[in-house]
Amino acid sequence: MPHDETPAPTQAPPQTQTLNRSSAGSSAARLPAPRFPGPVDAGPAPWLLRLIAVGLVLAALNLRPAITSLGALLEEVREGLHMSGSVAGLLTSVPPLCFAVFGVMAPRLARRFGAGTVVCAGMAAIAAGLVIRPYIGSTAGFLAASALALMGIAVSNILMPVIVKRWFPDRVGTMTGLYSMALALGTALAAAVTVPLTGAFGGNWQSGLAVWAVLAALAVLPWIVLVRDRTPAPGQPAAVRPGRGSGVASASGGASGSGAASGSAEGSGPASASASASGAADARSAEAPALRITRSRTAWGLACFFGLQATAAYITMGWMPQIFRDAGVPAGTAGVLLAVTMAMGVPLAFVIPRVAGRLRQQGPIVVVLGLCGLIGYTGLYLAPAAGAWAWALLLGVANCAFPLALTMIGMRSRTGAGVVRLSAFAQSTGYLLSIPGPLLVGVLYQHSGGWGLPIALMAGLMIPQMVAGVLAGRDRTIEDEC
Repeated sequence: MPHDETPAPTQAPPQTQTLNRSSAGSSAARLPAPRFPGPVDAGPAPWLLRLIAVGLVLAALNLRPAITSLGALLEEVREGLHMSGSVAGLLTSVPPLCFAVFGVMAPRLARRFGAGTVVCAGMAAIAAGLVIRPYIGSTAGFLAASALALMGIAVSNILMPVIVKRWFPDRVGTMTGLYSMALALGTALAAAVTVPLTGAFGGNWQSGLAVWAVLAALAVLPWIVLVRDRTPAPGQPAAVRPGRGSGVASASGGASGSGAASGSAEGSGPASASASASGAADARSAEAPALRITRSRTAWGLACFFGLQATAAYITMGWMPQIFRDAGVPAGTAGVLLAVTMAMGVPLAFVIPRVAGRLRQQGPIVVVLGLCGLIGYTGLYLAPAAGAWAWALLLGVANCAFPLALTMIGMRSRTGAGVVRLSAFAQSTGYLLSIPGPLLVGVLYQHSGGWGLPIALMAGLMIPQMVAGVLAGRDRTIEDEC
């Protein structure tokens, strides 16, 4: 019987009552606190999580073929559309430009329509752009259709970490590795298969480029389910639905605020970011003032690191086959060499996020990747044909700075809302910084008549990339600095 009711006739002494009350209080204190203030929804069905995982993989497969398929056929496209080297350089700069411009829109679109809806529309835009661009018949039209496809890639790029953080808060490292691996696989597949496919189509480069729209159309299908889905994310209270004004969920189109570096990667903390702490963090972030992310040195370091690795990646995807072809390597082999470079990301994109999530600082991984890039570019400068396979492998390792950057985005914020802001800032600013690189390579190639200066530029950019990566890899969060 509760102690504060009228005592029974055989009342215990006051001292005993006091002890009983203390015991009851301490026992209550030892009971686990309720996970949420309100009723908790059962969460999404297992089939829905599996469908989201399939959707992530299919979406990731489509985030690079629009670029690497063009790199494999750049010479044919230049001849077919009568492009100069400078215009071709502009063409290879379009991806980071679109990623910077359209990536900024992703959080607002996700807040308005939901992250799943935006990714679905992004996949449809990729399919439409890839179908249109080969047959439009002019350089301006080709650029415009490419921009349409790249717009879909840009918003999906930004929202991949958001969707992982929302639906898989306790498996961020694994899921980041999975879609990074799929991204690398799609990149390599397009580089390796585009030239043979073009040959199978009778040497028609238009068909060789357009065929990748089929993969993008396939990727639309699983995301259609999420257009109208309102199932709360795992661990989300039933009373708090994603939507405008709901703090973390609204800011990310439903990103889960799974707490401090919470699920930034498996093993990075106790299965923690326990749901109660997560719910409390979400509630606080809903009322807290917006982070002034531009005041964070870590955010700027991550943006610069992301921009420099993107510069290297888009120079590689746009120009490396041409470097090998000019060195006397057959066109088909040059495409396969680019595929080897991209394929290195398949296993490493799965391993690196998991390793990075278990380290307090990611600087050592940044340095190792940068040194591989320096050695690869040096070899490409001295003996491009003789050591082609070795340089392709080393540059493939260096290009794995991309999944590392994505992992650090998840680790450098304590809340889902912070991850969204940091992802948008780091990727959009980074892609903006990477725009001049591929264009400058095209100008240097045309005016110097060779690849010596462009390759020297690529190698030189590895140094600031390592410096920025070490700065971004320090064990701190943007909330600490803002």
